[in-house]
Amino acid sequence: MKVLMVSKASTVAVHRGRLRELVKLGVDLTVIVPPRWGNHPLETTEADECELRMLPCWFTPYNHFHFYPARIGPIDADLVYLEEEPWSLVTHQFMRLCVKSNKPAIFATWQNVCKKYPFPFNLFERYTFSHAMAGVAGTDEIKEILRTKGFEKPVSVIPHGLDPDMFFKRDVTPLRRRLGLENAFIIGFVGRLSVIKALPDLIRALSLLPAPFVLVIIGEGDCRAELERLAVSLGVASRIRWIPWISSLEVPDYMNLLDVLVLPSRTMPKAKEQFGRVLIEAMACEKPTVGSTSGGIPHVIGDAGLIFPEGEVDALAAQLRSLQQNAELRARLGSKGRARVLANYTNKKIAEKHLNLFREVLARCSPVADNRLTGLRS
Repeated sequence: MKVLMVSKASTVAVHRGRLRELVKLGVDLTVIVPPRWGNHPLETTEADECELRMLPCWFTPYNHFHFYPARIGPIDADLVYLEEEPWSLVTHQFMRLCVKSNKPAIFATWQNVCKKYPFPFNLFERYTFSHAMAGVAGTDEIKEILRTKGFEKPVSVIPHGLDPDMFFKRDVTPLRRRLGLENAFIIGFVGRLSVIKALPDLIRALSLLPAPFVLVIIGEGDCRAELERLAVSLGVASRIRWIPWISSLEVPDYMNLLDVLVLPSRTMPKAKEQFGRVLIEAMACEKPTVGSTSGGIPHVIGDAGLIFPEGEVDALAAQLRSLQQNAELRARLGSKGRARVLANYTNKKIAEKHLNLFREVLARCSPVADNRLTGLRS
């Protein structure tokens, strides 16, 4: 089975683990990626087993507008997997090419708020729904939104995954020492510094906690200056470490640096937390997680962490205090987190779900393609 995939997310090295698993399952996979997404260049590793086809891409990192200006040429694949939103310009670009080449296509979506898009994106979405053979939704809630919008074709619910051999518990004492945090109880945040992440709530919670608590914020975004001013006004600036950007391959070490990972997101009028990939990364490293009630966070954490009502700073501070005072609770939640990831969120399981969908689509398209699949490893 030859699959052509279009995926800006695959510029990040750790996100390509599921692609390696697909190759192990017998898929001949080519992935079109941009040379960078925003300020971050394509991360390459020797472990990559699929073909990465890097093409010039305009208007990164804008999900609505980015597209590939180069001539793509005839599609030499049995199936095209567009790991892009159905309303985006790049999806429309490749969907038209698939229609012209008579190739079956699948799209993916993480949009968990039912939106009506303006012209021309509403037409792009309609075209995608009309011509795609199937869709991939990140959660059951997102699948229901597709149904509400009138997409009646098959939809597979496939969440994010990770490599448990990369994300696991390890000793990072040298890193803790280098950052001068040997005696601290480290609260961590990893991700974009954006309004939806509600980092002011986390900084305010820190101000309610005593000096052993230190906050490490890993990420970058437009909100940093505002957050720094808030930290100064609350008198906690000296207890915050700002780490602007790290390679995705360094994330496991920094997850192991933390005593607890927090995702304090708030629901906005037009957006809410879709999944929280950092949650499963921390859980795989046996770190307790604390998340708000926004979007998909409670579903991802399950019983392997603590949940607080979004926006309630006192409740967040109380949960962090309870974790600091109870090593047994931290260890128990850490073990549950690792077990939950192994049961639900490994790259191998995610790849198997993708392969099952690919098989179903090709079987509906062509008896010849169906016969070709019988030799694939499962």
